[in-house]
Amino acid sequence: MSDETSQRKLPRVAVLLTPARREQVLSPEAEKQLASFAYVVVPRGSTLTGDELPTLLDGAVACLTGWGTPPLSDELLASCTELRLVAHTAGSVRRLVSLSAIEKGLRLSHAAAIIADSVAEFVISQALLCLRQLHEIDRDMKAGRDWNAIRDIYPGRLLGSKTVGVVGAGRVGRAVIGLLKAFGCRVLAYDPYLTSEQAAQLGVEVVSLDDLLTHSDVVTLHAPVLPETVGMIGAAQLTRLRDHAVFINAARATLVDEEALLRELQSGRLIAALDVFGKEPLPLDSPFRSLSNVVLSPHAAGHTIDTHLQQGQAMIDEIGRFLRGEPLRYEVTAAIYPILA
Repeated sequence: MSDETSQRKLPRVAVLLTPARREQVLSPEAEKQLASFAYVVVPRGSTLTGDELPTLLDGAVACLTGWGTPPLSDELLASCTELRLVAHTAGSVRRLVSLSAIEKGLRLSHAAAIIADSVAEFVISQALLCLRQLHEIDRDMKAGRDWNAIRDIYPGRLLGSKTVGVVGAGRVGRAVIGLLKAFGCRVLAYDPYLTSEQAAQLGVEVVSLDDLLTHSDVVTLHAPVLPETVGMIGAAQLTRLRDHAVFINAARATLVDEEALLRELQSGRLIAALDVFGKEPLPLDSPFRSLSNVVLSPHAAGHTIDTHLQQGQAMIDEIGRFLRGEPLRYEVTAAIYPILA
């Protein structure tokens, strides 16, 4: 019996990723692992469109998705009668699969827990950068400013001595809290879903949003986008921030009134690190680009070489567990779907 014939007898798994994206998230070892227990189907060309999905998913019991995978509509899923698992190598699943599909029995896993560690490290680096003003020190050093003057102008502040407010204690928020506690920070948390027992385990103080904003030296946002969180940080909330507070948003731009934030930053009263924006890519003429008290990044918090490969490996392992009839580790259930980022 040929290898091809043997392969075809294995469960069919469709990899709904372009070659470039597949190389980004799947190591050669991960590709080999998948091929050891599945007959793998991949797109023929360098791109992937919605029109190709029915053919790729024909007969597949599971599929691997990620950034750039076209949405799996309810109509498409209804026609894919053998498909039972979607393993998403990225985080957000809202645009990919509907809640109704899960309620009808489709199982869904995602790599959000893997991405959380990357975002958490990024947020800590943003906090350190802003408190020590390293971006401004670097600028002045390269401009040839006086050595001693630079040290006098930018004395710096110590993260471990600060009170940090974490808005949203989901996967990313909890990962950030873990790192902050290692620095010795006092951590305030605002999250309506956080129980007192969970707060005690995390070592945080649960407070109202207004109190968090009023008493924090650093505020970092990690709430999901829900009807009640859109615009939750507006002009009234921003005025509660103390002078020289550091405001970090590596979650979603829609949590914040961007115009109100811009006004506060233009006043020079706050320092911000922004990874997400109302319009992405950020327009070249955006006033945020001209502010020295703002550190900008291109929605990059969740992206590292290591994280990408871990995301792919996690979902390959998840498909393996599924095919062996074992419990899934990263499953998105109908109960948690509505509160995911």
